[in-house]
This record gives sequence, C-alpha cells and structure tokens, in this order.
Amino acid sequence: MLLGAIEGGGTKFVVCIGDENGNIIKKHAFPTSTPQETMNEIFNFFDDSGIEALGIGMFGPLDLNKSSPTYGYVTTTPKPNWSNFNVLGLLKERYNIPINIDTDVNGACLGELFFGSAQGLNSCLYLTIGTGIGGGAVVEGKLVHGLLHPEMGHMKLIRHPDDDFEGICPFHQNCFEGLASGPAIEKRYQQKAYLLDENHPAWDIEAYYIAQALVTYILVLSPEKIVLGGGVMKQKQLFPKIHQQVITLLNGYIQKDELTLQYIEQYIVEPMLGDCAGICGALALAYEAFKNNVK
Repeated sequence: MLLGAIEGGGTKFVVCIGDENGNIIKKHAFPTSTPQETMNEIFNFFDDSGIEALGIGMFGPLDLNKSSPTYGYVTTTPKPNWSNFNVLGLLKERYNIPINIDTDVNGACLGELFFGSAQGLNSCLYLTIGTGIGGGAVVEGKLVHGLLHPEMGHMKLIRHPDDDFEGICPFHQNCFEGLASGPAIEKRYQQKAYLLDENHPAWDIEAYYIAQALVTYILVLSPEKIVLGGGVMKQKQLFPKIHQQVITLLNGYIQKDELTLQYIEQYIVEPMLGDCAGICGALALAYEAFKNNVK
C-alpha cells in the first residue's frame, strides 16, 4: 500500500511516500514559505504518485473539530500568511482519497506508538523540546483532542531556586516553553544551547523544568511511555538528570516499577524513530485514514 505523508513545520516541510509499516520509499524536504508556494511543492510531489491515503502532521494551532466550518484550518499562528489557511480543504480538492490531519506532535506520538518505542502499548506521550515546546498524547489508543488540542508547552511552572530568568514566551513569559525551550536557554546564557558544556549548571535547571512538566503529565494522563524529542534533547546528559528529578518530584506517590531508578530509563526515552518520528507519524495518520474509510 502506498501512503502519502506531510510533516508541516514552521521552518520546513517534509513530504514522503511510504507504506503502512512505516517504511519510507521516497522523501523530499523544502523550506516553509508562503502557503501557495508550499502547497505547489506538495502538489508537485504527490501528483500521479498513486498514494491511497494521505496523513498530515501540521504546525498549529489547528482546528481539529470535524463539525466546525474551519476544520483542517491553521488558525491563529504567528507564522506570516498562514493564519486561517485551509490546508485540509485544498488537499481534499486535489486528491480524492482519505486524508487525516493532526498536529505535528500528535502525529509524532502516533508514529512512536505504531512504529517506534511505544509499540504494543495503549498510551504514549510525545514531547518535543527545541525551538518551541509541544506535546501530543495517545490515551486508550486514541489521540487526545478536545476544545482545541493539547498545548503542553504553555503550562506554568514553579521556578528553579537558582533561576531568575524572566522567560521569553510572548503570551505567558515564564511558562514551560518560555523557560525551557532552546531560545530560552540561549537568551538566558547568551549562547546557543548546544555550545554549553555538558557539566554547565544550565542542564540541572533544564532537567528540573522538564521533569516538573512530566510529573504533571504523568499525574493527569498516566501514559505507559514518555518519549522526549527535539533539538534540546540531543543533549544526552539531560536524560539521567530528568529521570532522577521525576522520581524526586513524585516523592513515591505513584508506586509503579516504571517510576523507580531501576526502570525509569526504559519509561522516559528518546524517540526510536529519531528525526523521522514526525514523518512516520504522518504515515500512521494516513494509515488510520485509510482504515477508517474502509470501515
């Protein structure tokens, strides 16, 4: 089966043709520009490709309410020219096949559940920590939606005792993204995050904020696996610090093996799919669209 996948990011788009097992057959990446130029690139890639379904993991915010007249639209994004853009509608006009759209992080979460580190499980949390912070979740086999969709990067956090950084989020200043995203680290220390030494105190503060957020997600969503991706998480020294902080902050409240020092490194993990989590997630969305259409 040939499936099409779109990973729509604020900086670049990735499109691919693959199959229901997550195998990528053909892939192309290009910078995100105006909506029309971007859609033309997508059309050029998929026209006459023979795909049977299409999945879209897209930056947001998105309207994912299927009964809404603006279902499938990018809504109030700060990305120039993209606000109120009907992504799904244009693709449906072009291709008479099942099409599924969701947030890029929800897509990546589904990808890890289908093809990656959470295979065989019924729930999973995927968090990307990089230029921004976002999260997606599968609970009881279904992606979490609701009034809009999860915006996990904008929860308020308790400050680290050694941190007086004001935060950079234009909406909330010192929320999770405002304190712990890559740009927040850079502004706090006047240096790119990846240039900081692995023993720099920045990483203890960063691990504290990530762990604090994860504790809240664990208490609210109770995921069977947590996957941490994004540019900041390429700093491998963060994982053991986060593991320890999560255990410390939970303080024994949840009595599960996964939340002990012996097993937590198998519970809070990096993406098995690596940088392909997003595009493989879009393939998973396409496969879901195909299956639901058959039903």
